[in-house]
Amino acid sequence: MQPARTGSRGHLTIGLVVPYAEDKVPAEGPIMYPDVAFVPRGVGVRALTPEGYDPAMAAILPAAEALARRGVDAIMVIGTSLTFYKGAAAHRRLLASVHAATGLPVSTMSQAVVDGLRAVGAEKIAVATAYDAEVNRRLSDFLADEGFAVRAIDGFGITDFGGPGQVGEAEILDLGRRVCEEAVDAEGLLISCGGLRTLGVAKPFEDRHGIPVVASTQAAFWAALRLVGASGRVTGHGRMLEESAETDLGFT
Repeated sequence: MQPARTGSRGHLTIGLVVPYAEDKVPAEGPIMYPDVAFVPRGVGVRALTPEGYDPAMAAILPAAEALARRGVDAIMVIGTSLTFYKGAAAHRRLLASVHAATGLPVSTMSQAVVDGLRAVGAEKIAVATAYDAEVNRRLSDFLADEGFAVRAIDGFGITDFGGPGQVGEAEILDLGRRVCEEAVDAEGLLISCGGLRTLGVAKPFEDRHGIPVVASTQAAFWAALRLVGASGRVTGHGRMLEESAETDLGFT
């Protein structure tokens, strides 16, 4: 991989299109990568439903253009369900349009989990989510279109935008255990939803169950670092962050 690119500030600067109504960096990013500057731009997801995503989806491209004008080195679109809910083809068009409009390396949280699952060699997967049945169905279709075999999927049934942040790590671990028990041949666990607090989940789950975990928020920040030539490696938070091969990700 090429040496990490740095902007005019002399350090890595990643633009984040975030699902919040305000310009706020998800807490995990600065914990994982304290030396990186993250610049957020909110698009205001209203609910974890297709109707709640629609206005935010329309705001992604203007938000990315605004971040590009601020001189960021790359752009990550945060929000897994926000970026997969229209399907794999629409997701690819979103990546292409943001890249064309900004001229920057670009990825999304949905692309990041795909890249993370491929990095750990998980094709047959169990999936734990924050979502209701309709959004889970759309996620399952998206993952199938990306070449994964979804052996089991279940969610917390949350539609309120702030709801996932109220779910504890023990509950996430328990849901992960249950979907993996259903998917007896799963090669990995995907935990989907950037609102779920998962930084402390991957390592204990992997130690207990022996399969790698890819979680939305960790995958997104990892992939964002890799867009600018850094490895994204972090110790203590699971195999994807510690052991993944160095390969170029996203639109460059």
